[in-house]
Amino acid sequence: MPRFRYLGWAEYGRLLARLADAVASGGANFDLVIGIARGGLPVAMAVSDRLGARVDFVNVKSYTDIQVRTKPKILSTITEKIEGKRVLLVDDIVDGGATMETVAAYLQTLRPASVTTAALFTKPWSSKRADYSLGVTESWVVFPYERGEVARLRRGRKSKASGPSGSPPRNL
Repeated sequence: MPRFRYLGWAEYGRLLARLADAVASGGANFDLVIGIARGGLPVAMAVSDRLGARVDFVNVKSYTDIQVRTKPKILSTITEKIEGKRVLLVDDIVDGGATMETVAAYLQTLRPASVTTAALFTKPWSSKRADYSLGVTESWVVFPYERGEVARLRRGRKSKASGPSGSPPRNL
């Protein structure tokens, strides 16, 4: 079972502001910020607001459970035309790197001038490093908007481990 790091709303807000400020102070100008749904939605909103850039979103499925990754699948895509535009692609966390790589590769097919990446956190084992990130963590970060979901998933794991009646599993 992974180590969990629970973020409260106040800390989450401070982290969003730090990432937005880091991107803004990097000196690059962006025409569009694209958030990877689901975790990248609030990150994209905060960063685009700070930069004064338009925002759009791409919906990707990458997980089926805590630490259970699937091959990233783009479920719905952006509505903005990005050809020739400077794009900032953002997410909450870059875990294995496949989601960020998949979406960045997809965006490249739309011929933007550039695609730069940003994420609050990166995992040390990730195959992709965001151009802007606040740090590296091995923990499973639980953002304030997903506490209920994580609690339900964790309860589901415990009930599966204890057997259908809730009693400890029997050795057969």
